[in-house]
Amino acid sequence: MIRLMLLSPIFVVLLIIAVSSTAQAGPGLCTGPVCADAISRSAKNHWQLILKLEDQQGHRERVVIDCRQLVVSPRFGLVDRSYAIAIGRRACRLIREVT
Repeated sequence: MIRLMLLSPIFVVLLIIAVSSTAQAGPGLCTGPVCADAISRSAKNHWQLILKLEDQQGHRERVVIDCRQLVVSPRFGLVDRSYAIAIGRRACRLIREVT
């Protein structure tokens, strides 16, 4: 019984360390210097994904990708569009595999 009471605080500390390290994990989807911090489906059109992108220079941008035609909107912005399109294609492909 005493051993169990001594081990439980150690278990709690290890659990807190494990949870905090997963909470500080990096962004979900990266291609080159651009990462997508948040990916969500459009409420109006199920074939559109909303991506919040950030590059290594600190530029942040919200883009919408049409998964039917693989087109990113807006076409021009702060984040390099070739990487934005690549992330969008990967996200669309992953969404198609899940659903």
